[in-house]
Amino acid sequence: MTEAIKTIERGIQLTPNAFKHIKMLQEQQGKELCLRVGVRQGGCSGMSYMMDFEEPDHLNDSDEVFDYDGFQIVCDPKSLLYLYGLVLDYSNAMIGGGFEFTNPNAAQTCGCGKSFGV
Repeated sequence: MTEAIKTIERGIQLTPNAFKHIKMLQEQQGKELCLRVGVRQGGCSGMSYMMDFEEPDHLNDSDEVFDYDGFQIVCDPKSLLYLYGLVLDYSNAMIGGGFEFTNPNAAQTCGCGKSFGV
């Protein structure tokens, strides 16, 4: 398994490559944002991953917040049921590069790596 950025137990783990790329994308936005990670129905395997930047003042009281040296990843409680233990990585590969999800809760994963089934 890919080495996570810290060994602190978190529900969603980041690799150093993912952290670096997310921080770069955040800086391009020109303001402090957090990253919302979740799931929704759809995709080739039944559920698909979603992630997007969000204003910190738009968080819900029920959101789980994971802090990475001042940068926050948030996840709603329903999505966290499917994502707990997820490792988010980033690859610069010319073919198949981008964010990669390693989800210990997935019983099956689509070839694209962006959807899964439980």
